[in-house]
Amino acid sequence: MNLDDLDLFKKLDTKNMLAQIDGLPSQLQTAWELGQTQTLPVFANIQNIVIAGMGDSALAAELTVASVSSIIRLPVTLHRGYGLPAFANGPQTLVICISHSGNTEEILDAFETAQKNKCSLLVISTGGELTKRAFEKNIPVWKFEYKGMDTAAIAFPFALLLALFTRLGFIPDPAEDIAEAIAMMKRSQQHIVADRIAAKNPAKRYAGQLVGRWVTFVATETLAPVARRWKMQINQMAKAGANFEVIPEATHNTLIATLNPNQTLNAHTMTLFMRSPGDHPRNRLRSDLMRQAFMLEALNTDVIDARGQSVIAHLWTLILFGDYMAYYLAMAYGSDPSEENAFVNFKSMLAAQK
Repeated sequence: MNLDDLDLFKKLDTKNMLAQIDGLPSQLQTAWELGQTQTLPVFANIQNIVIAGMGDSALAAELTVASVSSIIRLPVTLHRGYGLPAFANGPQTLVICISHSGNTEEILDAFETAQKNKCSLLVISTGGELTKRAFEKNIPVWKFEYKGMDTAAIAFPFALLLALFTRLGFIPDPAEDIAEAIAMMKRSQQHIVADRIAAKNPAKRYAGQLVGRWVTFVATETLAPVARRWKMQINQMAKAGANFEVIPEATHNTLIATLNPNQTLNAHTMTLFMRSPGDHPRNRLRSDLMRQAFMLEALNTDVIDARGQSVIAHLWTLILFGDYMAYYLAMAYGSDPSEENAFVNFKSMLAAQK
């Protein structure tokens, strides 16, 4: 395994996923600026918000919610699935349907339910059937363009949602935090880009530790979307198993799993604990003590810290690091990070059952 063999990267990476990861800081800037130029609908007397999304679109929404949870005074519900919650009824509920392709069947179903329930409605997408239906019904669409993989376009729905909340007056303007996040991402990037050798590249070193192991990412509450993102990227790019846990909940149940360890299995696991400067002190303590308990049971662990001052910077510096780490793990396994045959085949089987 040579994670400094850039020629091998080019052979494996058929759609140049690496360039898409390299462009993530610039994408966040572009997406934020795009959000300032979209036509702003008039939504009166909104009392609650439901965001319908799946996969990376839902993850982007989850990142947005984590960014604003301490400042937004409206309840925000993230809905992953068909239909909508029963309370989503009437114009006082703003339903935001997000689908990169515009063809996600669960979100199309949520869109139809929102219309049936006479909810206020807005679509975020690149096009597809969702955008077509929205245009036909004169429902506002915030459209973006991205020519790469869906999973690499995560900054667009995140920043567009954040811009929407800002321009509707739901939250204070986070422009300074966005700027800090971009600056911190670019600073971090200097140490984790592909041409930085493994001996001096922490993302490559972490990827090396994950080879041949089932990895668990443990995050405190605000960083939970990042833990999910890392799990998703390991699944999608490296085609490998991973899961995530969230503190404090994990210390009420997952911690107890150390009582009956399987030494053979333990040697093939890795638990990465992620932390941020904004962690509640008790959650930081829980994280440290949980890691200590895991190490006492001979479980492999490590810890990584977010960078920056704002929550947005904490989230996005870790998102960037995790994307590089998952990419390097894909290279270590000899996997094309853009290959999606399993997902494509599954969608075909679903379609055949209609």
